[in-house]
Amino acid sequence: MKIYFAGSIRGGRQDAELYLRIIGKLESYGTVLTEHVGAQNLKECEQHLTEKEIHDRDMAWLQDCDVLVAEVTQPSLGVGYEIGRALTLNKRILCLFRPDSGKSLSAMIAGADTGSSTFVVKNYKEEDVPTILSNFLN
Repeated sequence: MKIYFAGSIRGGRQDAELYLRIIGKLESYGTVLTEHVGAQNLKECEQHLTEKEIHDRDMAWLQDCDVLVAEVTQPSLGVGYEIGRALTLNKRILCLFRPDSGKSLSAMIAGADTGSSTFVVKNYKEEDVPTILSNFLN
């Protein structure tokens, strides 16, 4: 299975360590195409790429993936864009949101969960991640 993990990059890197732990759990289900999203030194890793190269690379990975898993607690234009593109590509999508963060989830994300198995939004605490991933990916 090819997994596209989406998390905030320019919108804020406060959750980078959490992303890394989620990516670690995702790796037991397949190849995480975007494992760099959990890197603490992400800007250094991508400094040799232009914005167009980053966009085109990520869109190729999105086209190639089987599922998108997005951590959506930290608002991010890029993550919203990736979710929208994944919808048009008919990808299965799992959005993870931490309500105890004090933030509000966008109605555009929360409202897209219609109870189908193809677009799922889950409120979670980190200890819930293994069960949520198992239920979605198995």
